[in-house]
Amino acid sequence: MAEQKDHWSSSTYQHSASFVPKLATKIVQWLDLQPDDVVLDVGCGDGILDLEFGKILAQGSGSLHGIDNSPSMIKSATDLCAKDAPKCTFEVLDATQLISCAKLQKPTFTKAFSNAALHWILRRESTRQAVFDAIHAALAPGGTLAFEMGGLGNVCEMRTALLMAVSRRVGMPAALEADPWFFPDEAWITATLEAAGFRVDKVEREWRPTRADQGGVEGWVRLMGAPLLDAVPDAERDAAVMEAVEVLREVCRNPAGGEHISYVRLRCLATKV
Repeated sequence: MAEQKDHWSSSTYQHSASFVPKLATKIVQWLDLQPDDVVLDVGCGDGILDLEFGKILAQGSGSLHGIDNSPSMIKSATDLCAKDAPKCTFEVLDATQLISCAKLQKPTFTKAFSNAALHWILRRESTRQAVFDAIHAALAPGGTLAFEMGGLGNVCEMRTALLMAVSRRVGMPAALEADPWFFPDEAWITATLEAAGFRVDKVEREWRPTRADQGGVEGWVRLMGAPLLDAVPDAERDAAVMEAVEVLREVCRNPAGGEHISYVRLRCLATKV
């Protein structure tokens, strides 16, 4: 199998998407982390939230293990937490392969958490159910799963502009094959979690227009749209970016200043039964 390209870096993420962990307040409240919790963070990214979790876990016997398929993000998380959150450990692991990772399939975690990652992880229909089955297997009886991801309608203007720019160059079938996201609604996530053996305690979808970071819509397109843009030949890629950005600068323009992106967040709290 060809090695998967790593599109992520902590510095680029902080330039164009630093708002993602900053806006996780509500799902962190739902997680209700306690000092003795043993936590699995699915799609942990660069560890910004884990650093804060580590301060709580340091007060008790708890620990955290974060997984992400980006080696550069795992390195950033490890470096960030090494000194001030030593009870947090990290591992390069694609969450779609979690079901085959024996050491993480033992029911030892009291809580599982994921923020802004599952809409990437669930991209392929064939692995969607298996991801939640694996998280369920990793949790101790009565353990909880708290997550936030993109919900139905998330970043629809960004996705539309990217698909149009890419499909004009490689065709719509190829563009759709490269589309890296899956944004479900409350009904889909509830049914999928129940099929995995969870009881869904809370689920909601919130429209949350979000101000673009210092990289603006262009920074967002280049970072978040990288898997889609990879479908375009190298010589045409910058033209595809600017075609999407030209329309997005107008569509996302806030008359009061800056650019706003139409985020829709899907949050859920579920219990292993």
